Amino acid sequence: STLLSMMSRLISRDSGEILIDGQDISKCKSNLLAKKMSILKQSNHINIRLTVRELVSFGRFPYSQGKLTKEDWVYVDESIAYMELEDIQHKFLDQLSGGQQQRAYIAMVIAQNTEYILLDEPLNNLDMKHSVQIMKVLRKLTDELGKTVVIVIHDINFASCYSDHVVALKDGKVIQDGPTDHIIDSSILGDIYEMDIAIQNINENRIAVYYA
Repeated sequence: STLLSMMSRLISRDSGEILIDGQDISKCKSNLLAKKMSILKQSNHINIRLTVRELVSFGRFPYSQGKLTKEDWVYVDESIAYMELEDIQHKFLDQLSGGQQQRAYIAMVIAQNTEYILLDEPLNNLDMKHSVQIMKVLRKLTDELGKTVVIVIHDINFASCYSDHVVALKDGKVIQDGPTDHIIDSSILGDIYEMDIAIQNINENRIAVYYA
């Protein structure tokens, strides 16, 4: 979470530099950075009463500064459809379940149409069905639209099934970094979590078993 906040300049780094496509983000203009990178924080609170559609339209602010064009509304409609929110797009956020609200916020980030999408635990408050739905959408954004999605997630098996690359952090330090197939390994995961973890191959996916 802290790393994503530094990458998006929500908090300042203590030392070093953060590069996006070789450019130091501290030297990027805010409006240009917002067209290149979007972020969804773990906790999101808006003090005004909005409908789902109005919230999603906020994703177009870096381009329109609040005066949406026809092209902007196309992005809004596509993002709402991506997250299957058509039936509730005119409802107010405070009328929705926590999971529905989370899907609406993710639709807003998709509408921003950035090359890089940073998501801090986006599966919070979601049931299994909608968690899988969101991971499939994120995979689709990567495969079909060429987006780079960076996600903070604690579920090993979601990471195994949907990610290309895993960075494991512990106590604020990177302890493993590599292709998913390399990281999803009994020995490596055992060292990270300090417990016995078995790996099973199910439907061509490497699944971590750690309940036994």
